[in-house]
Amino acid sequence: MKSSLSYEQLRAAANEYGTPLYVYHAEKIVSQYQNLLSHFSSNNTRFFYASKALTNIHILDVVKRSGCNVDCSSINEAKLALHVGFEPKNILYTSNSVSFEEIYEAVSLGIHVNIDSLSNLEKFGEKFGNRYPVGVRVRPNIMAGGNLKISTGHDKSKFGIPVTQLNELIEIQEKYNINIATLHIHTGSEIKDVAVFLQSAEVFDTLLASFPTVNVLDFGGGFKVPYQPNEKGTDIALLGAEVNKAMMRLSEKYGRKLMAWFEPGKYMVSECGYFVTTVNVLKQSGDIHFAGINTGLNHLIRPMFYDSYHHIDNISNPTASPQRYAVVGNICETDTFAWDREIPTIQEGDFLVFYNAGAYGYEMASNYNARFKPAQVLFEDGISKLISRRDTFEDLLSLQLPLHK
Repeated sequence: MKSSLSYEQLRAAANEYGTPLYVYHAEKIVSQYQNLLSHFSSNNTRFFYASKALTNIHILDVVKRSGCNVDCSSINEAKLALHVGFEPKNILYTSNSVSFEEIYEAVSLGIHVNIDSLSNLEKFGEKFGNRYPVGVRVRPNIMAGGNLKISTGHDKSKFGIPVTQLNELIEIQEKYNINIATLHIHTGSEIKDVAVFLQSAEVFDTLLASFPTVNVLDFGGGFKVPYQPNEKGTDIALLGAEVNKAMMRLSEKYGRKLMAWFEPGKYMVSECGYFVTTVNVLKQSGDIHFAGINTGLNHLIRPMFYDSYHHIDNISNPTASPQRYAVVGNICETDTFAWDREIPTIQEGDFLVFYNAGAYGYEMASNYNARFKPAQVLFEDGISKLISRRDTFEDLLSLQLPLHK
């Protein structure tokens, strides 16, 4: 598995900061963004990093310095982006089953807003009329994504306004003269097939005539990144070429300059991240060799939650002859990271690294079993720095009120 950080750098970080440990590589984030820019037209495309993947402010700062915009799924993510220094015009907020008060607050911040329900769109119209441009998220009834848990565009999904409710949507727009500037579609995550994005373009084509004020077509995100060795991700070059053609065709057809927006999250940060752990115990049960490590689903839930694959390597003895292991955690649940996985021979005390740990790793971590959340470290220009410390026992008590004796 190709690594942009060396075994030596990862071992050094583990020895300096302890394990379990999340390690990120700033230059990888920047190179991912540059790869997107190289394949899409700069005249009609903008990218907004989906910050839900990893919200540490130091990561957001790397994204900002790269020139990328930011996409937010909550008002607090938007406030983090403002805290880091993003300008409001470069922040996109897409609401999902939120109270109208949160949408109102987003408007007060001056950021781009997408609304995903008829109910909140009507409240928006009552409050703002056509004074504030807004986006609407449409559910296209397209099944896409790695599995049902991360597919968001199908006909039973909670996300967006169903295309079957187009008439109601138009009635609300006309009733309040709402300035709908953006049409938004997000079909899911782990989308490898470029044709899925072109299906979204076809849906936009059926909608644009009804929305004369729209100038942005938001395709969402969900680009596939390779997790397993020799696996292929979304063909970004092909996607860029096809989207560029689609945007030119739609702009000419409807006589207005249309802009394409995308919200890559996992694509931006997945491959920049490494999760370094220590092997606590080795034990055998029949023909199963267990490697028990000093972490669990409380720190990396994706394998148990999504059946996700993370490549695992022994960075203490990377050239040792391979053996097959079940890599398991220390939580009082079944928290198996890998069954029957070939890994260089493991000894107790070895460091194991999980690749593709940048997206939805630390972000979904918890203090389950009253265990401390890991530290996070960022490598930039070959130098590591601590960007969030490991929890302490005092942190476990910090939000709890004292006992009354």
